[in-house]
Amino acid sequence: MASKAVAVLLLVFLQGSAFGIKLTGNGYTDILIAINPKVPEDPVLITQIEEMIKEASRHLLNATEKHLYFKEVAILVPPNWNKGNYSRAETEVYDKANIIIDEPNKLHGDQPYTLQYGECGSEGRYIHLTPDFMLNDDVSKYYGPRGKVFVHEWAHLRWGVFDEYNEEKPFYLSGSLIEATRCTIKITGKYIHKRDQKDCTTDPVTGLYTKDCVFYPDKQQTTSASIMYNQGLNAVNEFCTKETHNTEAPNIQNRLCGNRGVEEVITSLSVDAGVAVVPTPPSILPTFTVVQRWQRVVCLVLDVSGSMAAGSRMLNLRQAATLFIQKIVEDQAYVGIVQFTNTATIREPLTLIDGKVSRDKLVGRLPPSASGGTDICAGVEKGLEVLGGDGDGARGDVIILLTDGESSINCQIRVKDSGAIVHTITLGPNANINVKDLSDISGGKYHNAADGVDSNDLVDIFASHTISDGSLTKQTIQLESTGLNMIGWFNGSVSIDRTIGNNTSFLVIYERSPPDILVLSPFTRTYDTSHFKHDAPAKTLTLDIEGTAETGKWKYSLLNKESTAQSMSMTVTSHAVSEAISPVMVKTHMSQLSSNGSKPMLVYADVNQKGVPVILADVTATLMSDRGVKYELKLQDNGAGADAFRHDGIYSSYFTELTTGKYSLKVKVHNNDGTARFSLRRHSGALYIPGYVVDGQVVMNPPKPPVSEDDLQADVGSFSRTAIGESFSVSLPPGVPPPNFPPNKITDLNAEIEGDKVMLTWTAPGEDMDQGTAMAYEIRFSEDSDLLRSNFSTAHLVTYNLSPKTAGSPEKLSFTLFSIIKNGTTLFFAAKAEDKSFLKSETSNIIQVTKIVPKAPVPSPTDAPGGPDTSGGGVNITVIVISVTTVTMVACLIASVTMCSIKSRRVNHA
Repeated sequence: MASKAVAVLLLVFLQGSAFGIKLTGNGYTDILIAINPKVPEDPVLITQIEEMIKEASRHLLNATEKHLYFKEVAILVPPNWNKGNYSRAETEVYDKANIIIDEPNKLHGDQPYTLQYGECGSEGRYIHLTPDFMLNDDVSKYYGPRGKVFVHEWAHLRWGVFDEYNEEKPFYLSGSLIEATRCTIKITGKYIHKRDQKDCTTDPVTGLYTKDCVFYPDKQQTTSASIMYNQGLNAVNEFCTKETHNTEAPNIQNRLCGNRGVEEVITSLSVDAGVAVVPTPPSILPTFTVVQRWQRVVCLVLDVSGSMAAGSRMLNLRQAATLFIQKIVEDQAYVGIVQFTNTATIREPLTLIDGKVSRDKLVGRLPPSASGGTDICAGVEKGLEVLGGDGDGARGDVIILLTDGESSINCQIRVKDSGAIVHTITLGPNANINVKDLSDISGGKYHNAADGVDSNDLVDIFASHTISDGSLTKQTIQLESTGLNMIGWFNGSVSIDRTIGNNTSFLVIYERSPPDILVLSPFTRTYDTSHFKHDAPAKTLTLDIEGTAETGKWKYSLLNKESTAQSMSMTVTSHAVSEAISPVMVKTHMSQLSSNGSKPMLVYADVNQKGVPVILADVTATLMSDRGVKYELKLQDNGAGADAFRHDGIYSSYFTELTTGKYSLKVKVHNNDGTARFSLRRHSGALYIPGYVVDGQVVMNPPKPPVSEDDLQADVGSFSRTAIGESFSVSLPPGVPPPNFPPNKITDLNAEIEGDKVMLTWTAPGEDMDQGTAMAYEIRFSEDSDLLRSNFSTAHLVTYNLSPKTAGSPEKLSFTLFSIIKNGTTLFFAAKAEDKSFLKSETSNIIQVTKIVPKAPVPSPTDAPGGPDTSGGGVNITVIVISVTTVTMVACLIASVTMCSIKSRRVNHA
C-alpha cells in the first residue's frame, strides 16, 4: 500500500470519535469482541481469538507496509459463563461490539462476514464469526488462515471497502478474453467444470463460460494481491493498489467505489494527507483483557428543576419512567432513583427487581413535582454515589440521565474515570446539547425528546433501554407507538407474529380523562376498559395479556369522550415466544450523529431474523426536530439511491432538509399485506475457496453448503415493529442557509436486449439526492471506460426524449442498433442526473455492452494466463447477441434522435 494512503488513514482515525476503536500511534485500541450467550463456555475459544488477532496483527502490518497493527483488544464473555475468573466489564457492551462470535445463521453458515450498510468508505457495523470457524480447523481451512481472514473482514469494517470476487457474476469479457472476476488479474488458475473436472465451455448466448464453470486459482502465485479477493492464497498478503487494481471486474468494490481499489478508497477518506507516521515499535503483539458484564445496575437521574413544571414534562417523565420500571428492566437487575435541581437527592437507593412489589415501590418513589434551579453534574455525582451503594463502585453500571436544563457540564472527567455508562436524554429545544458529551465518553446513547402532550418520544426512549447482552429472548420488543390529539375514536391495529407473544402489554396514555378502550384479539377475545389497570396520577391504562398472545392482527380503538380534543397514545410491547425461535428485530441509526450541513445524512434500518434479511416490508422513518418539525421518509431496499444493496434487509434513505437543531429518529416496520419474505442476499464476507490447482491438477474443496428459501421459511407473516435510533444534531455555520444537494449517484445502471434494441434501465434519482424529481439526464458512451470515469463530458453524448420520473421510479431508455456492429464490439455507458439548480450527480456505475455472434460452445483455454492489468471496463456486463451475415461496420446508434460516429474494436471471439 502506498505511504500516502496510509498517512491519510492515520489522519482519519486519529480524528475519530471519543468512544470506540481508536488509533494510538500505529496501533488500534479499544477493539471489542463479544461472545453471544448462546455460545457454550470454552476457554479454548478465548485462546483461539487471541491467536487469531495476533496473527492478524502481523498480516495487517505487512499489508500496510509496516504502518498499522492491533494493539489492545477486549473480549466480552456472556453473563452465563461462570468457570473463568473474568474481570468486571466497564463500558464494554454487546451492542457496541466490533466483532461478534455467535452461532451460525441459516444464510451465512460458518462464513465470516461483515454487516455493511452502504456507502464506499463508510465503516461497517460488526464482523460476524462463528464458534466452529474459530475452533474447527476443518471449517476454517476453506476460507484460509484465520488471521488473514480477519484482515479481510477488518477492511470491510474500518475502511468500507467491498469484496473483489462476485459469486453472481464470476466471469466477464475483457476484450477477446473471458476472465474470472478477481483482483488482481495476474492471479493465475484454471477454468474447470465442477461436475466432471473437464475444461469449461462457452455459452453461445452470453459469450461467457457456462454456469457450472469454476475458476480454480493456482496454489502457488507470483502476485501478492489481493486480500479482498482470495485471502486463502499463501502469496497474497496485500491490498490492491492503483497500479494493480482490476478496474474491469464486475464486483461490488468497483460498482460502489467508482472502480477504485482499496488504496484509492483510503486516500479519498480525507483531503488532508501527509500526517507524520510514528515508527512501528519493536513488538506488535496485542494485549488482551477478558471481561464480563454482571447483573444490570441502573440509576435514573431525573431533572426536577422549575422548567420541568412547564406543560406536561413531569407527567411525561413519570409515564416513561413507569414503563421502564414496570415492563422494560429485567428481573434481578438493580434500580435506584435520583432527582436533582441545583442540588441532588436520593429518592430510592438501589433496589433489587424481584417481582411486582419491588417494581411498584420504585414507581411510587418517582418524583411528583418540579421546582428550583439546575445543576446537571450534581445529579450525575449523586447517581454515581447510588451506583456505588452495592459495594462494587460504579464501574460497568448505568446512569439514565434526563434533563431539560441549560446548566454547564464540567463532570466529563469524573464520568470517564468512574467507568460507568451514561445514557443521556434531553427534553425540549433548550436543553444543553453538551450533555451528549457524557454519553460520548462513556459509550452511552444520546436521545432528544420532543416537548408536548402529544409526543410519545420519552416513552419510546425509555422503552429502548432494554437489556443488551446479545440474548434476543430477554429483550423487550416494541411493536407499536403511536398517538393523536383528537376528538372521538382513535383506531389502529398491531400484528403479533409467530416469533413473539410472551409478556405482551398494551399501554394507553391520555392527557386529561381516561378514554373508553376496546381491544380485539385475532380470534377469541375482546378486552375493554375494565380489563386495563388504571394509574390515575400517571394518566396511564395498562393491559397485560396472559400467556402467549394470539398470532395475527390485533385491533384497538380509543374513544375520547370529551367535547374537546385531547392527546391519546398506544404503545405495545412483547417478548420472544421462546428461546428456540429468534424474533424479527429492527435496528435503526443515522450515518452520522452530528452534521455541519456539508453533506447529506443517511437513515438506515436493519430488518432481520438472526442475521437473515427480511425484505419487501413497509419501512417508514420519522425524524422530529426539537422545534416540533416532523419529517417522514420512506426507506427503500432497492439497491439504488441511498441503498447500496438490493434485498439485503437494510432499508435506506437520504435526509437532506438540514436545519440547525436536535433531532430524534423513529422507524416503523410493517408487513400487513404479507408480502415480506426472507432473502438469500449475503453480506460482505470472506471467499469460500472452491479449491486449488496444485502441480497442474485441480484439488477441489467440498461444495459450499447451499441455502434454499425452504431453509429460510420464506413466509415471514404479518408483523409490526417500532424502533428508535440515537438522536443527532445539525449545526449550520452562522448565516449559512440550508444546503442544496445534487441528485444521488445512479448505481444500478443496467442493460438488456429487447429484439434489436438495447434497453438501458436504472432507478430514478431525485432533485436532492433521492428526494423529489431530477430535471434531466446526461447519458454518454465510449469505447474507453477510463474516459467515462476521468473525463465524462468528452465522451459521446446520447440525445433522447425522456423526462425524469420521481425518485425511486424505474427508468428505461431504448436504443436501436441502426447499423451492423462487428462481432466483439464493446461500448461503455454511464449517466449523470441534473437538478433545476444545474447541480449534477456523480458519474453512475459504468455498464459494458459487447456484441457476440452466437456460435457452438467451445472449450476454454483452461489456463488463466494472468496477463497485464487493463484499465477499461465496467462494473456490470451485458452481452448484445445479434445474428448477422455481414461484417460491414457502420458505427451509429440512435436513441430517438442522434448521432455519433464511433470506431469499432475488432475482437476475434470464439
